[in-house]
Order: sequence, then structure tokens, then C-alpha cells
Amino acid sequence: METVKTIFDEHRLYKNQIIMLAKSDLIKTYRGAALGWAWAVIKPSITLFVFWFAFSIGLRHGKPIAGYPFFLWLVAGFLPWFYMQELITGGAGCIRKYKHLVTKMKFPISIIPTYFNISHLYTHFALLGITIVLFMVFGHMPDIYLLQIPFYMLMMFAFFTVWALFGGMLSAISKDFQNLVNACSSAIFWMSGIVYNVDEIKWRWLRVALKFNPVTVISSGYRRAFVYKKWFWQDKVSLVCFLVTFTIFTLGAIWAYRKLRKEIPDVL
Repeated sequence: METVKTIFDEHRLYKNQIIMLAKSDLIKTYRGAALGWAWAVIKPSITLFVFWFAFSIGLRHGKPIAGYPFFLWLVAGFLPWFYMQELITGGAGCIRKYKHLVTKMKFPISIIPTYFNISHLYTHFALLGITIVLFMVFGHMPDIYLLQIPFYMLMMFAFFTVWALFGGMLSAISKDFQNLVNACSSAIFWMSGIVYNVDEIKWRWLRVALKFNPVTVISSGYRRAFVYKKWFWQDKVSLVCFLVTFTIFTLGAIWAYRKLRKEIPDVL
């Protein structure tokens, strides 16, 4: 509990710096480009266009799902993935990436994953707006089910902040952990149900096992809001699985912070 209190105190004392650093990180990433941070939205938008062209024009593959074109079903699942893929690998390397904050000044290590997370959340908000407009273009107006999107965003933000603290500290100590995360990122994608419906897998034990992957729960949650028109509490198994995984990684992050925070400046 003492470690948890320390982390919360650091966030409370540096709350203004967190927002400033998050904005600075987004701007610095695309500094020198004529369009600046707009590239954070342009790149995933190009990906969505490619999917639309491939499945709607080229391959003409994919039957409508729940009355929605397959392309829109795919977009609803990919929307949170654009954010999560950045946090899976980038979150694990965030402390090493910003090691100057740790080695050259007395900056709380626990703050780095938080502002790194927020900087990518700005982009997610923009993509969410584009996705809603895209659904409207296809004739599907926003409805009450979209009110649960902030709930899934909160789940996503909380988990990947914890993940970035846990993974970031381990990667700061050992580059092998970062390499392991990079190697597993493709497996996480293909086992997350982003390009298929996990609930249609015939083996129940496998369906449940895949829901211990937070990417599966959140991506499926966005689809429930945009396509299936169901509330988050209607899938209690997913919520329980997410809570279990979140608790495990939270305990892991607390352990890593308590054990490694004094060693990291020397290692870096």
C-alpha cells in the first residue's frame, strides 16, 4: 500500500506536467513534418481506406454482420487496436525512450507511462470521431449504445497505463523483455479477435481463454457498441476475465516499481 500511495502522490504532484508532457510528446513525434501531428490520424485513416478498398471493391469478401457491412464491422474492431498496438510495444519501451528524464533530473518514473499513454489517447479521440462520421456516411446514425464507449476507453487507458509501468520498468532493466514484447505483438493481434468474432469459436474453453486478453475484451466491446447494440454488462465473462488480468498486471506493476525504481537510473 505504501508503493501505491507513492505512485498516486507522484501523479497528484505532477498532474500539470503530465498533460504538458503528453502534448509535447505528440508534437515532438511529428516535428519537422508539414502536417505535424495530423499524421497521427492520417496513417490509420489510410489503413482504413485500404481495408475498405480491399474488402468492398477488390475482394468483395465478407458478408454483412448484424445488418452492417463487413468493412464497418472490421473498422469498429480496429479502432481501439490502433491505440493499443502503440501501447503494447511503445509502452514497454517508454521508460528507456525517455531515460533522460530519469538520469538527468529527478522525475518520478511512474509518471512516464501515464503521459505516454495520454499522448496516444489524443489520437484515439480523433479516430473515434472519424469512425462515427464513417458510420454516418453508411447510414448508421449514433445511438444510445455509443454512450458506453467512454467505459471501454477507461478500461483501455487503465490497463495500458499499468502495462506500460510494468513492461517499461522490466524493459529498462533488460532489453530482452522489450524484444520478447516485440516478438509477441503479432501473436497478440491474431489471437485477439480483431479480424474474427471470438464468440463464434466452437470451443467454449478457448473462447473464455482468449477473453483473458484485454485486447479481445476492448475490441469486442467497441463492436458491441457500434455493431451488435449490446451493453457491456451483458457479457459478464469478459468483464471478469478483464478484471483478473488487470489485477495481475497491477500487482506486477506495483512489485516492479517497488523493487526496481532505485536501480533503473543506474542501469540506464
